[in-house]
Amino acid sequence: MGKVCFRRRFLFLAASVFLFSFLILNYNGTGMNKKIIVFATSNPNKVVEVRDMLSPLGYEVLCLKDLGLEVTHPEDAETFVGNAKIKAEDIALKCDYPIISDDSGLSIEALDGFPGVHSARFREGHPYEEKNLAILKRMEGKENRKAAFHTARVYLDKKNKIEKVFEGIAPGEIVKVSDGKARHGFGYDPIFYSYDLKKTFGEATRQEKDSVSHRGRALKQTMEFIQKLGEEGK
Repeated sequence: MGKVCFRRRFLFLAASVFLFSFLILNYNGTGMNKKIIVFATSNPNKVVEVRDMLSPLGYEVLCLKDLGLEVTHPEDAETFVGNAKIKAEDIALKCDYPIISDDSGLSIEALDGFPGVHSARFREGHPYEEKNLAILKRMEGKENRKAAFHTARVYLDKKNKIEKVFEGIAPGEIVKVSDGKARHGFGYDPIFYSYDLKKTFGEATRQEKDSVSHRGRALKQTMEFIQKLGEEGK
């Protein structure tokens, strides 16, 4: 009788260990068997956009904060693509998951492309409301108000030796009057009038903005590429 009880306890314990190991290997905190992609950003607004679009494809998107990582290499490239590659390659050295990185910015024709790759660092430490008003100040008296948001997005999977670059552009212009505050969106959205939406990004809902934004367009290309990789079993 004692041997039978011992055997049952042993089998129960072994089954429990197996089940626990299975759960650890296949559960990432949000669902079973989801593939993990790391988005090399600490910007919560960007993370929400990417998670919303990749989750239906069976991917869990983690940000740098989730993994306790940060980009330590200076983002000193002269192009959006260059900076996106710097971020992806930096984080790829610190984890084994596929990486998505991007660099985005607002380029204004009358200001020779400014702020461009310096969009995030322009008046660093100041709220975007102040940044927006500073841009409007620089644009005073300028008739040419054409501008565009740019996004360069990189997908890097060093394990499978895959690297792909995607770019998205949202054309528009800088408004003449604004209080610099975003009702929706974030960043430079309140002062950017979208030709596609016939309103500023700051007035658009997130769904409206995603449908025509630079990030949305680059992300759509990224999604199609990732979906194709999934179909190929990569």
